[in-house]
This record gives sequence, structure tokens and C-alpha cells, in this order.
Amino acid sequence: MNHTPSITLLDSLPMAAVVVDTRRDRVVAANRDAVRLLALPPDAMRFSALLGRAVPRFIVFADEVAHRGHAWARDIAMTDGHGRPLTVELRATPMPGDADHLLITVLDLDELDQRAEATEAARTFRSGLMEWKRAQTFFADLERQNQLILNAAGEGIYGVNAEGKTTFLNRAAQEMLGWTAADLLGHDIHSVIHHHHLNGEHYPAHDCPIYRSFRFEQVHRIEDEVFWRKDGRPIRVEYVSTPIYDHKVLAGAVVIFRDITERYESQRRLREALDQVDALRDRLEQENAYLQEAITSERAHHDIIGGSGATRQVLTRIALVAPTDAPVMITGEAGTGKALVATAIHKDSPRQRRPLISFKCSAHAPDAIETELFGQMRSHLLGTQRDRPGKLELAHGGTLFLDDLAEMPPELQGRLLHALQTAQVTRLGDLRARPLDIRVIAALIRPPEVEIAAGRLREDLALFLNVFPIQCSPLRDRPEDIPALADHLLGLACKRMNRPCPVISTRTMQRLQAYDWPGNVRELGNVIERAVILSTGHSKLVLDMGDDGQPAATPGRAVLTDSQMRTLARDNVLNAMREAGGKVSGPDGAAALLGVPATTLYSRLAKLGVLDAEWAGTTILGRCTGWVLKAVAPALSLVRQVRDAHLCRRWSCGLSPPRPKGAAATCGVGPRLQVTGHAPV
Repeated sequence: MNHTPSITLLDSLPMAAVVVDTRRDRVVAANRDAVRLLALPPDAMRFSALLGRAVPRFIVFADEVAHRGHAWARDIAMTDGHGRPLTVELRATPMPGDADHLLITVLDLDELDQRAEATEAARTFRSGLMEWKRAQTFFADLERQNQLILNAAGEGIYGVNAEGKTTFLNRAAQEMLGWTAADLLGHDIHSVIHHHHLNGEHYPAHDCPIYRSFRFEQVHRIEDEVFWRKDGRPIRVEYVSTPIYDHKVLAGAVVIFRDITERYESQRRLREALDQVDALRDRLEQENAYLQEAITSERAHHDIIGGSGATRQVLTRIALVAPTDAPVMITGEAGTGKALVATAIHKDSPRQRRPLISFKCSAHAPDAIETELFGQMRSHLLGTQRDRPGKLELAHGGTLFLDDLAEMPPELQGRLLHALQTAQVTRLGDLRARPLDIRVIAALIRPPEVEIAAGRLREDLALFLNVFPIQCSPLRDRPEDIPALADHLLGLACKRMNRPCPVISTRTMQRLQAYDWPGNVRELGNVIERAVILSTGHSKLVLDMGDDGQPAATPGRAVLTDSQMRTLARDNVLNAMREAGGKVSGPDGAAALLGVPATTLYSRLAKLGVLDAEWAGTTILGRCTGWVLKAVAPALSLVRQVRDAHLCRRWSCGLSPPRPKGAAATCGVGPRLQVTGHAPV
């Protein structure tokens, strides 16, 4: 720099001052304070090097000096010769006689602030002891107010320094954690209250969000973690960890937490209650759908109807087994009323307030039976959107009726047996077993030993379910039930079609009783319903059974069915009565022609329902014979009832009734005297 006489004047100034040649951008003179503050080199340097990006702002500043003759500014950022930033205030005036030279004084603002603080401290010191007490009182009041605010807060609040040591905690934090301030202040609080997860795993300090708050200057909000109380009991908390600063220096973190244990338990109980509600809703929906299906499905009648010995025997066995929980095995042909027997057992049982769930194994595909019976959980792989209980769960507390049990695949029969033996059921896709309390009623078309021999029924499952067997006799073995059944079915059909009930004539009833009924009561219901449709405009029931109600004999077959045999026997009796002119006894009577005693013929006439009009026309002898037959028929019916009652007593005493032998099965003849029970559908 040039050492001119003006340097002496600059050195006499009490602050840093430089003379700048704005045309050449050079510092032409500087005093000692300026050299120290700006770290100027011995040789001349460019003034713009001290301005950096603030050169445009300095140019505006120089224009203001040229226009007004003086100016000052604090918004021009400068650096010293070593590149360190400076916070300064510039004041400038042009040099006399040279407008291109500016005299610039540089005031260090940081040094000015330090002087102000020193001046305030000196003033406080000079003010004496009273001022010290006033300052102490002020800070004590401030601290007391802060403590009151902290202790009044309902949330727990504590602070940690940069080393993780506890610096303060409020009263709520002490009450929730069970630790006192003396226990925690100055100690590593993470190792005291936050050392383990709820599952017992260790919680490293470097993974703790509270420590990350002051290590990485981040605010963390955690909604579900645990703090450990002094007594070792965990409490669920949600907290916010915020870093705190002291003069822009990270000093630690403050943590505000809330005990959510009660809220968490309430939410857990609410979730469990909602899950239970969902399960009950699903179960009720399934039960409602099942009950609606059961209501709308066609039933022949709602009660067991009939007065035959077989029907009375079934009612007796229902009354015996209904009050118990013993499994029941019902056997019988299709349409004999197995489902109605199961319903009657359930209605008379202690489980009548719970539903009777019917599951027909033959109505579902083999791969769908498992889902329908055991239920399944919702799964994206299986394409199910919600949990679905099975029939076993729906029957919990009630009765499960398994119809056509032999149609269930053998592998599923094993799983069913396991569920019934363990009294537990597990849905598909689930690992949790659910308790099971059900009573099982199974139904088979053929006897269990036949199904076991054919490989359609597992022997262990049959032994488990065949505790109390009930056999439903086919309708052909109990024709005495046909009048009551026909009358009942006629009433149901007419009510359903909203038509008046026609009268069933004697001839029509005889045709119904003479038919073989391979479809049993179900076929009888269809015939009655068809007759109601055909009887429109008639006062009597118009029957249409096809081929006079008799099944056609199979071409080339020598064996006749029982129905065909009865038809032939009836026609033979009619021919004998016509040839004998209606005379029954005597050497020229019909009995002699048939080679049977007269009493036998009278019984056969009553049993076959032969009327005098069928063979005698309008003759007096024919009418007299008809009167005799009508008089004898009630007595013969009474004899048959006594016989049936005697057979029922033999059954209840453990005696097996007599069974027909010979070619009965080949001819299609049922065991007429075998009282095994019947229930129409």
C-alpha cells in the first residue's frame, strides 16, 4: 500500500478505516484496525475480493455516496482476506478533491454486541447487591412458573441431554413411571424405562427414536411403545420426541408421553367384540339363509301322520331317544320321511331352542363338501372375501342332520369323525380349533352294514353314529297309513293352489292303497298334487296314476312285483265271486272255487277292498253280500290293530319280530310283519 501522509490521519481514527479507489478497485490506504479486522496483505489488493457476491450491492452503495455525499449500510456481506465472513456496518464519504476515492469506516457488529453485554454486566455489577437479588428473584420466579406449568400438564414430560442423561421430569411422569426425580436425574433414562420391547427383546439405545431426535435433529412421533415402571410392569405409551437447542447448539431432547394402556385395552376389547359380532353375524346370516331355505323347501307335511304299527313304533323310539344326546342312525328308502324323523327328535330334545342344521351330502360336489361342512377363512388364493362358518359351527349347541351320509367321501368321513370325537372343528385355512357341542343324526338309504361292505361308509364312523337305530318302513308295507296321508297331502296341495278340496272316493282310495309306491310318500304327494290340478271343476278327486296305477311288467321278466301279485289276486277273487254269483261259502261258493276256507275269503275281500258293485251289479244277492262284507270289515281291521300292537310290545321287550323268508326280496315284497318304524316325508 502507499504510505502517504493520509495514513497518519487514518491511524488516528478510533475504528477500522480504508481508502478505496473505486475506479481501479484498489485499497490504497488502511489503518491498523482495518488491517487486523480485514486481514489485509502488505501489498495492495482488490477491494471487490472482500465483497464476494455483494459487489452489486456495494456499487449501489457507492452511487448513494456519490449522490448524497455520505451513506451507511449493514446489508453488505463482507469477508476478510482469509475468506471468513464478517458482520459489519459500512460508512463512506468521498475524499476531498477526488470523487473516485472513498473513505470507508468498517464497524464490527459482533464486537459491538459484546461491548453492549459487557456494558450491561458492568451496570448490573455497579448497581450492587439489591440488583443481584432482583435478578435472582426474577429467575427463581421464572423457574417456579415453569415448574408449575410442567407439573400441571397431564402428560408425562422429561428431558435428556446430548449424552442421554435425564435433566428434568414433571410430576405426571413420576406418577406414571413410579420413579422419583432423585432416581432418574443424571442417569441414563433409556436403560431405566425403555430397555426392552414388550416381547422381551432387548431395545438398543441406538435404535431408540428419542436418541435419534438429538443425534439427527429429527422430531419423532411414536404411537405404540412401552415404558417400564419401577415395579417392573410395562405401560403402553405414545410419545413425541423433539430436539432442543441452546444458542443454536443441539443440547438434547424433550419427550412428552401419554399412558394409553387403558385405551389400548379398550381398543383390544372392542376389536375382540367386533370380531365376535362379525362371527355371530356370519353365523346368523348362515342360519337365516338355511332357515329360509328350509321354510321354502317342499315338505310333504309337518308332523308324522299314520296309525300303522310301523308308524307307532317310530313315534315310540323318537320319544325314547329325543331327551338324550345319543347319536341316531335313521335308515329307509328315499321319501320315507327320514328328515321328518330327525326334525321330530330335535323338537322334542333339550336343544330345541337351537337350530337343526340339515346337510345333504349328495347335494354337493365331493370337493365342496369339506368347505360346506367345516367352513373356511377368507383367502386371496381361494378367492374368498370373508370368513365363512361351516355347518358344524352353525349347529353348535343344536343338532346336525347328515342326510345321505354314504355319499360323503371316505377321507372326509375320517375328518368328520375326528371333529365329533374331539368336539372341535377347524376351518379351512385356519389354525385355531373352535369348540363344538352338537348332536348328530345321520340318515342312510341302505343299512349301515351294506354301505360298509360296499366301501361307501367307514366302519368306525358307523359305530360312532349307530348308537340308536331307527328304520323307516316304505309306504307299500303300511297301506293303512295311505288314507290319512292322502287326506293330509290333499289339504296341503289345495291350500297351496288356493282351490277347494275335492272328495276322495272309495274307489280312488282303493287304487291308492293297491299301488306299489316305489317313490313312497314323496310319490304319493306328487300324485295327489297332479290329481288336484286335474280335478278343476269336479267335486271328486280325479286320479291319474298312469296305466291304472300299476307299474308295467318288464318284458321278458318272469318275476312279478308285490303290487302286480296283489292286482292278480284281486282280479282272481273278483272272477271267483262273479262265477259263484256272490256266494262265498258252500260247495258251489267262491271259497270252494279258490280252495280256501270261507273265513279266509271274507278276510281277503275286506283286505282287498272288494265291493259288491264290482262283481254283483245290482242284484239283491250282491247287495246282501256287500252288506256282510261291510259288517265284517271293521272286525277284521280291529284284529289287524291288535296284531300290530302285539308286535310293538314284542319289539319294546327286546324280541325280534318274525321276518319273512324265501324270495321276498326278489319279488319286491317288504317284510310286512317287521315293525321297524316309519315316518312319511
